Amino acid sequence: MFICSKKSGSTIPGFGLTLGYTLTFLSVIVLIPLCCLLLYSTKLSLAEWEKLITSRQFLAALSLSLMTALISAILNSFIGLLLAWVLVRYRFPGRKLIDTCIDMPFALPTAVAGIALTAIYAKNGPIGQLFSIKIAYTPIGITLALLFVTLPFVVRTLQPVIKDLPKEVEEAAKILGATPVQTFISVILPAIFPAWITGFTMAFSRAIGEYGSVVFIAGNIPFKTEILPLLIVAKLDQYAYAAAAAIGVCMLLIAFLLLFLMNMIQRWFNRAVVKQVK
Repeated sequence: MFICSKKSGSTIPGFGLTLGYTLTFLSVIVLIPLCCLLLYSTKLSLAEWEKLITSRQFLAALSLSLMTALISAILNSFIGLLLAWVLVRYRFPGRKLIDTCIDMPFALPTAVAGIALTAIYAKNGPIGQLFSIKIAYTPIGITLALLFVTLPFVVRTLQPVIKDLPKEVEEAAKILGATPVQTFISVILPAIFPAWITGFTMAFSRAIGEYGSVVFIAGNIPFKTEILPLLIVAKLDQYAYAAAAAIGVCMLLIAFLLLFLMNMIQRWFNRAVVKQVK
């Protein structure tokens, strides 16, 4: 007869040691650089902070960054959902090739992507010349670059959730007389919504700070196509390191508030689902 101890041992031994390594690595890679950024931005006085964040150039870059990032994240949240659904639920020739191409923005250097998009969508490019409107060096071009970069975040976040979604539940809803729209709203959406929000948040956060793929197609025209990362580089070229750090702090606060808001939405949705089940 075996006597089981009340305290079960950890599967991975050395909890204290592994926790120490984890916290040290996290501090060196993430926390310390962010704290240094915050401290460096304090070199600006309150008057200089106010002058910076109320300047016309900063407000124009901020509004353009938020607008293009939001549009690209919203579009990719729907395009990514369709791609993830097709890649998981259907079998067709070339499916694995398409699935591999989804990861190309991860593997391809962002500068290369920016050069390629600029060459294609420029006024004399093979695609740009087909449109009467100008695409490159406009907010439209910036949005296209962000769509290219952020698409994998939504697709790869939704794919595992859709794989775990049993088809029998959808078939049962269909047998009970539910329309495709009712099945999506009542059966599919509650299951994928947390992952969908996560993918949207990751895409939006990445789009705000994207630089490599945008720098060429944007053209860096002040008050027109200058986004926040480009403004930071412009400040660094002017040796205004404290101002560049202050802009970085503003972007950090935006990302933090976005993540906090998305977590609150997920918690509210999970509570609503639990109450509905009860």
